[in-house]
Amino acid sequence: MKLVPHWVSGSEFAGNGARRGEVFDPAKGIQSKEVAFADQSDIDASVAAASAAFPSWRDTSLAKRSAIMFRFRELLDAKKGELAEIITEEHGKVVSDALGEISRGLEVVDFACGLPHLLKGEYSENASTSIDVYSMKQPLGVVGIISPFNFPAMVPMWFFPVAIAAGNTVVLKPSEKDPSSAMWIARLLSEAGLPDGVFNVLHGDKVAVDGLLEHPEVRSISFVGSTPIAQYIYETAAKNGKRVQALGGAKNHMLVLPDADLDLVADSAVNAGFGSAGERCMAISVVVAVEPVADDLIPKISERMKQIKVGDGRRSCDMGPLVTKQHRDKVASYIDIAASDGAEVVVDGRDVNPDGDAGGYWLGPTLIDRVPLTSKVYREEIFGPVLSVVRVASYEEGLELINSGAFGNGTAIFTNDGGAARRFQHEVEVGMIGINVPIPVPVAYFSFGGWKHSLFGDSRAHGEEGFRFFTQTKVVTSRWLDPSHGGLNLGFPQN
Repeated sequence: MKLVPHWVSGSEFAGNGARRGEVFDPAKGIQSKEVAFADQSDIDASVAAASAAFPSWRDTSLAKRSAIMFRFRELLDAKKGELAEIITEEHGKVVSDALGEISRGLEVVDFACGLPHLLKGEYSENASTSIDVYSMKQPLGVVGIISPFNFPAMVPMWFFPVAIAAGNTVVLKPSEKDPSSAMWIARLLSEAGLPDGVFNVLHGDKVAVDGLLEHPEVRSISFVGSTPIAQYIYETAAKNGKRVQALGGAKNHMLVLPDADLDLVADSAVNAGFGSAGERCMAISVVVAVEPVADDLIPKISERMKQIKVGDGRRSCDMGPLVTKQHRDKVASYIDIAASDGAEVVVDGRDVNPDGDAGGYWLGPTLIDRVPLTSKVYREEIFGPVLSVVRVASYEEGLELINSGAFGNGTAIFTNDGGAARRFQHEVEVGMIGINVPIPVPVAYFSFGGWKHSLFGDSRAHGEEGFRFFTQTKVVTSRWLDPSHGGLNLGFPQN
């Protein structure tokens, strides 16, 4: 069985830990690889490599750092098809969806290439008589990144390009479910000229996570995942004196007003609900229909769902399997819960006939109407291809429904009324808002993050907030006496 090793100081490292994890091909339902699980000595080795590389990388010129990031960007764009195939093999999403994930990650790399401008300080001459005050941004040191299974390329790229551009060194702990993308990225960074030890990959489970959270040389932690784990990450890392970005879960609502274009709504609900098999924190999982639109909207959504071809992502399909059998079974259990709670299962994904091996972790798109607000189907993050419909009598009732929830990651409103849309963006208590846009993930030069239990800590991902998170500021107050002599030198200044 092929082993996925760690990546430490510029090369593969099998590690000292005896434990191994299983990596599956979810479209076939078979184990395809093993992945090394770190023990404490492996954790120490990866952090030591990053610590040793930090002084030199911190002192590397902005021009050289930028050149390496540009080279990485060009290599990634040229070879993204290779990475997409790896993502599909281990996660299950279709190749086109994997390519889309990489493209969104590339946006952050593009943004990080502008690091000379983004790392500029400020300068005030004569703040007091003959006294100047100026600031400078300097890197933190070794930073830890813990990423989820659902976006094995994009989510790490929300963080490490910015961290590296700012002069830090990185230890990435990818999901043990799909670890090979991180290794491919590590090799590409090395090919781009990144010095050994600046980017390291540490595989494992909770042992590896806790090792990074508690390690005294790791200065910050960036995490994306479910809310309970995000809260644990935040509390544990903060207790150990680290900066923390911890992005949690979601239950994203789409509010549909009576004047909305229902064909656009139906297209958007299907695209946002079932892309990547619903395994994304920005998926729309609840359509909040302001009456009387639901009876007209649900047939439109159902008709579009019939067109979705479920199967192996390496074939000509629209939606792939779920990532593991356990996750597939958990998601499917919510359909039983919905029926027992009195909801109407309009389309049952358990009846799907996939274009793939019988052993794959299949669950087709599912649509559930009249979901009670007391049901676990409404209250919990399902993280799969299950779309719920809740009917409300007014805009105000729909808004209150969204604002009363525990999460505040993403939301959308569909309407042709500009006043209603403006009111919604002002009143809704959610961090990322779409107006006739179902998945409002910000572009890379803005920042990604939600409110309430969707974000722990005070810093969002990428954008200028990302550079602030990965740097610390010094402010210098300076006074120099006027020079009394200095001699003549008519030559051009030299570095």
